[in-house]
Amino acid sequence: MTSPVRPPVPPFTRETALVKVQAAEDAWNTRDPQKVALAYTPDSVWRNRDTFVTGRAAIVELLTAKWERELDYALRKELWAFDGDRIAVRFQYECRDRDGQWWRSHGNELWEFTADGLMSRREASIDDVRIAESDRRVHGPRPESERGVTFPLR
Repeated sequence: MTSPVRPPVPPFTRETALVKVQAAEDAWNTRDPQKVALAYTPDSVWRNRDTFVTGRAAIVELLTAKWERELDYALRKELWAFDGDRIAVRFQYECRDRDGQWWRSHGNELWEFTADGLMSRREASIDDVRIAESDRRVHGPRPESERGVTFPLR
């Protein structure tokens, strides 16, 4: 059985890389592990912080646990670089834990894609910073008016 094509597909241009990054942001902001996992190959390899997983089932398990811990999760991704079948992004997301403490997580991801546009490799380095609720700047999915807007580093 062949995998469905997930456009845009490599080799990426600036325009198609931007579309791919926004599609990833939109999917992750659904907080639906099953939906997010469909963007990855059945044998996709991930490094997420200090966790290594392979395959969609493991991705669903990782994301399910993530969004059970990280409440009110809201993400912003930004294209950093692209070449051929690879894209690099930087991102920030905010969430709160069960005790009500808000967090801003900063990170970088390296993505590699197959010819059909599915991600076969994802490597994510992430650091977390405690923030006060009043310091939040990511409130839900990105509104249409903010698509393509660069976010501050701190």
